[in-house]
Amino acid sequence: MKFDKSRILPLSLTAFVIIADQAVKSFIVKNWPGSGTLIKDVFNNDILQIYHVRNKAIAFSLGSNIPDSLRPVLFIIVPLLVLGFLFWYYLKSDEFIPLQRWAIACIIGGGTGNIIDRIFRPDGVVDFISVKFYGLLGFERWPTFNIADASVVVSCIILLLTIMIGPGKSGEEAAP
Repeated sequence: MKFDKSRILPLSLTAFVIIADQAVKSFIVKNWPGSGTLIKDVFNNDILQIYHVRNKAIAFSLGSNIPDSLRPVLFIIVPLLVLGFLFWYYLKSDEFIPLQRWAIACIIGGGTGNIIDRIFRPDGVVDFISVKFYGLLGFERWPTFNIADASVVVSCIILLLTIMIGPGKSGEEAAP
């Protein structure tokens, strides 16, 4: 395994995402302890709201009907294994371009942020960003999310786009 600056520096983003995510979640919980609390209509036009909610499932509340006995396995152990594999592959592989390394580092940070909540917050993952979606895809408002969620989704999109475009298609030459 080769440890160099191009592999280690993106991990600073991992740490930043975890720290920012947990700091904001702690601030929300400390100042607005009741889940379901509207905190602020940011632009006073219902587009962006800060709204304290808890999610005991995963994205879009998927898995909310899963028995409590299976939740630790499906929502903590499996994601930890996936993140562990992703981190190992990130360090081991020479296949990634720099932008992909940064995206993977951000995915690891976001995933870790939500796993921390699942382990240490028995009421569920703290979500707080609520965005009006104007009925698109059947959502009047996008499901409430947090910094960790946003970092995972945006980084997955970046990673998928860079894989689809690939070296040579974006003007870059493939490494020999």
